[in-house]
Amino acid sequence: MTTQRSFKARVRARMEKTGESYTTARRHLINRTIEPTPASTAASPPAPTEPTATAAAAQTERIADDLISARTGRGWAEWFAVLDAASATEWTHTRIARHLATEHEVPGWWAQTITVGYEQARGLRAPGQRRGGGFEASASRTVAVPARRLFEAFADETARARWLPDVEVRVRTATAPRSFRADWAGGPTRIVVGIDAVGESKARVNVLHEKLTAAEQAAELKAYWRDRLAALKALLETDGDHR
Repeated sequence: MTTQRSFKARVRARMEKTGESYTTARRHLINRTIEPTPASTAASPPAPTEPTATAAAAQTERIADDLISARTGRGWAEWFAVLDAASATEWTHTRIARHLATEHEVPGWWAQTITVGYEQARGLRAPGQRRGGGFEASASRTVAVPARRLFEAFADETARARWLPDVEVRVRTATAPRSFRADWAGGPTRIVVGIDAVGESKARVNVLHEKLTAAEQAAELKAYWRDRLAALKALLETDGDHR
């Protein structure tokens, strides 16, 4: 109990110093405590050495708490409490996501989003890293067009070439207007796209670029997708896609 009170005091001290939320301050302190020290290196896996491994934003910082709550009925802290109660730190990524989808009726894309955020917060993976050790890059953007039109910008080859030129993709699955999966530039990486309607005339797109091999590659692709989604937004919110 004394140790727990001491840790909570450290969390609150960090909150006052940085202005962070309790959850964010707690996560930073937890991540700091699990970094291997010289005395424990032999018994612990090495920390990532790539310079961009810790530069990626954590899921809880990238996606606002109020957005998670609006889409799933609970905020980050509430979902973390639910998963902690189920001892989800002992589960695989797939089992956590399936539990959220089947037991709590969380839509598939958001179940994955919460799972990644939980794994990062509990030290099971670093931001940008998969549980298996590989890396991934993600980006999102809200666009003032209906979800179907945003979906077509990915699924239609001609429309896709207008904002994603000179890139070869091989479509794996495309389910209008919600999801799109494709192999990227001949593989082995691939993209997973989720589209979520925000009313009748606005939609949010989330792109996950999977099967990356290094943190540096993930950082480069994250910047790339931010740029391309900005270009897509500009295109669709004008008449440029009809020229």
